[in-house]
Amino acid sequence: MVEEEIKKIIIERFDSVRKFALAINIPYTTIDSILKRGISNSNVGNVIKMCKALNISLDNLIDEKGIISNLYLDNIENIDPGSETIKIPILGVIKAGIPIEAQENVIGYTDIPKKWTKGNKKFFGLKVSGNSMIPNYQDGDTVIFESTTEFNNGDDCVVMINGSDCTFKKVAKTDEGLLLQPYNIAEFELKFYSKEDVINLPVYIVGVAKEYRRKI
Repeated sequence: MVEEEIKKIIIERFDSVRKFALAINIPYTTIDSILKRGISNSNVGNVIKMCKALNISLDNLIDEKGIISNLYLDNIENIDPGSETIKIPILGVIKAGIPIEAQENVIGYTDIPKKWTKGNKKFFGLKVSGNSMIPNYQDGDTVIFESTTEFNNGDDCVVMINGSDCTFKKVAKTDEGLLLQPYNIAEFELKFYSKEDVINLPVYIVGVAKEYRRKI
């Protein structure tokens, strides 16, 4: 198991899990829980921080087990196998403005076409809070995201910052870094993260918008 391999690396480089926890400023109980219950059930920010400290490539984790794409998002609820839809979780609120602390609580479920999940694709929903993404997205909209770290320039994405904060923005990758752009440019500024920021903070994509739903 990948967790056992990670624990071996921790012991080899830090002598104990407790020393490792102190070194990277994550509670021992949190790391112990990650290693016991599995990385795929853990907070993506903590996993990123651990991998960085151990010099483990996230790409390797994705190749080994698809872990990154499943973190906190692999809880699609299948219904009747004969149905044309499945239920996915609405995981909380995404700020269309300044970043807010990432939420992990399921606040509801919504249906998506079953065909979307072909190829083992995963999806989740978030409610929009704020007005930096108007007119395309309104406060209170539910946006359906594909759980992925890959995106195309111009995609509307969930962006994780510092491993604990997230925001919803149009994203462009440049030679110098990542550009996060609101649609409401009259009230909100663009935010740029250099290549160094992307690595050190870190800054990364966890989902790409597929569809929005709005109550009339």
